[in-house]
Amino acid sequence: MEGPQRATNPAWCVFYGVGIIGSLVLYGIFQEGIMTVPYDGSLFTFSVFLVLCNRLAAVLFAVIMAQVKGESMGNQAPIWKYLIVSLSNVYASSCQYEALKYVSFAVQMLGKSFKMMPVMIWGIIISGKSYSLRDWMVALTVTAGCTEFLMTGPTHSKVDATNSMKGFLLLGGFLALDGLTSTFQEKLFKEHQTTKYNQMLYINLLSAAVSFVTLLATGNFLPAITFSMEHPKFLADCALLSGSAVASQWCIYSQIKEFGALVFAATMNVRQVVSILVSYVKYHNPVTALQILGLLLIFAALFFKSIAAMLEGSKSEKKPLIKGIIEDKVEGVPATDAVDKKV
Repeated sequence: MEGPQRATNPAWCVFYGVGIIGSLVLYGIFQEGIMTVPYDGSLFTFSVFLVLCNRLAAVLFAVIMAQVKGESMGNQAPIWKYLIVSLSNVYASSCQYEALKYVSFAVQMLGKSFKMMPVMIWGIIISGKSYSLRDWMVALTVTAGCTEFLMTGPTHSKVDATNSMKGFLLLGGFLALDGLTSTFQEKLFKEHQTTKYNQMLYINLLSAAVSFVTLLATGNFLPAITFSMEHPKFLADCALLSGSAVASQWCIYSQIKEFGALVFAATMNVRQVVSILVSYVKYHNPVTALQILGLLLIFAALFFKSIAAMLEGSKSEKKPLIKGIIEDKVEGVPATDAVDKKV
């Protein structure tokens, strides 16, 4: 049972932080492995099938937790609004997986930082938001660091060294769609005060349906099932991928609810550094000194943003995005890109 003491206990903050970093690092390892390492000489090429598996696991988790918490199973917002988030979420995730065929994991991870600009632009268009000069300067610095990384060393995937441009186009699709997903999902939380497990249930359920229809329409459903049956190791990796995705969602929701968005932002900055370092160590991806400089520039800007906001005590960051988030009846939290919705 969650009590008021937990929200002030730094041990829980560390627990959630370690959970987020650990589960998302595992998610990144399995994601890169599934898409770039052959199974008995055959590469897995049906990225939407991974999205389907992740969403079904999230649906099961959301149903169980909604029952445990006594949350309503009825839709708390119009179905068409859930569907918009689901559509953008599915195809953003597909672009993210597909990009790993053409660009390195580090480039894909940096895309998550590069999306600051698209998110800000979508926020202006959809929600009429405004941003400070500091926000724009941080976004520009991150963009500059990403650009330096991309232009000063190898960026291609081990799978295909000739189609990096295709990978960049897929990352562009991911940035645009994921920016729309997070912005519209935040709007959904605010306008309809959906609880976290209710929104997880409907978005993931509709995302699973979109993924299934996409697989049928492209003729990839049966080949994906056949590949799964022929390669038991793939099934194990897929199960671990889905499990780590669900675990990260729970830790993310809990940390944001109990300790705020700023603590979560700092956690995600650490996660990006750790994920890229682990990828370089495990898969022996090449990196140049100038690329390392670009990484340092990016993460310095991100940490500066988090620390500056904490020192300011920004009310807009500290107060919950959902009315009544602290109350036992309403447990909704803002969605983020780290949830392989996020994820």
